[in-house]
Amino acid sequence: MESLPNSPSPVHEVPRGEPHLRDAADGTGEVATMKAMTLRIPDGLAVSCRKTPQRAAWLERLPDVLRDLEHRWSLTLEAPFDDEVSCAYVAAAVRGDATPAVLKIGMPHMEGEHEIHGLRFWDGDPTVRLLMADDDLGAMLLERCEPGTALRALPECEQDVVISGLLRRLWRAPSAQHAFRPLSALTKYWSDETLAHVERWPDAGLVREGLHLFAELPRTEPIELLLATDLHAGNVLGAEREPWLVIDPKPFVGDPAYDATQHLFNCSARLQSDPDAMIRSFAELLGADYERVRLWTFARAAAEPRDDWNNGEWVAFARAIAP
Repeated sequence: MESLPNSPSPVHEVPRGEPHLRDAADGTGEVATMKAMTLRIPDGLAVSCRKTPQRAAWLERLPDVLRDLEHRWSLTLEAPFDDEVSCAYVAAAVRGDATPAVLKIGMPHMEGEHEIHGLRFWDGDPTVRLLMADDDLGAMLLERCEPGTALRALPECEQDVVISGLLRRLWRAPSAQHAFRPLSALTKYWSDETLAHVERWPDAGLVREGLHLFAELPRTEPIELLLATDLHAGNVLGAEREPWLVIDPKPFVGDPAYDATQHLFNCSARLQSDPDAMIRSFAELLGADYERVRLWTFARAAAEPRDDWNNGEWVAFARAIAP
C-alpha cells in the first residue's frame, strides 16, 4: 500500500508515493528499448524494476503486453503518466468506441497483488470502475477520472474529511469465500524484510516493539473488513461521476484502524508537530479506536522496512508515541 514523506516511510516497494523511503529516481527520464519497441519508462517505475530479476523480466515483456492489449481491447494509447508512478505502467487510453479510459499494468508487487479483485469487489463505490481486466497479466482498463485533480490540491484539513468518508465507504465485510489476504500477511512480509537488516536499526528496542505490534495487532481486532491500505490524497482523484474516486487500492482484510495510517503519514508536518491531536481528530472522523490507530502508527514508524534507517526525525516521532 505505496510512506512517510521524507520519513521512515514505512514502506511499500517504492510505492505509495509516500510512506516508503525508497530509492528516488534520478529525474533524467528513462527510455528502455525492448524487442524493437521503444518505451518511455517513468523514473519511479524504472527504479522499482531494477530491484529484482522478476521485475526486470516483467519490464522486458512490457512492449509485447502493450501491443497485445492494444489489439485485444481496441485501444489507442497515449504517453505514460509520470507522477508518482512506481509500481505500474499507467497511460491514458481511448477505446474503439471513443470512450476515454486508463490502462494500468501492474509490475510484480506483493502489496498490489489483489488490486483487480478489490476493484471488482467495490465495483465503483467509491473506486474507479474496472472496465476490463486480464488477471494473468495484472492489466486493468479503468474508468478515466475527469478532471482528475488529485485530492492533495486541497488543504489537509479538507483532505481529512474526504479521506475519512471514503474509507468508511470502503470498509465492508467480504463474503466467506473471499480470496483476499489477511492484513497479518502484509505485516509479516514487512517484518521479515526489517529483520533482514537488523544491523542497520538505529534503536533495536524501538524496532522490536514495532515488530511485536505487527504480530499482535492483527490478532486482537475482532472486526475484519476489506481495507484499501494505501489511501492517501495522491490516490484520490476528482471525477464527474462522483466528486472524488479512489484509485490504486491494495486490498487486505483486517483492522480498519490500520487504514488511517497512510493518510496520517502523508500529512507528516502536522503529524510530527502534534501527533496526539492529529491521530485523535482523524480517528474521530473515521469512527475508529484512537488507541489502535496510535499503535498502528507507531508500529509503522518504528518497524516498517525502509532504505534509510538513519532518519532521526522519524525515530524521534516513534519514541514520542511509543506505547
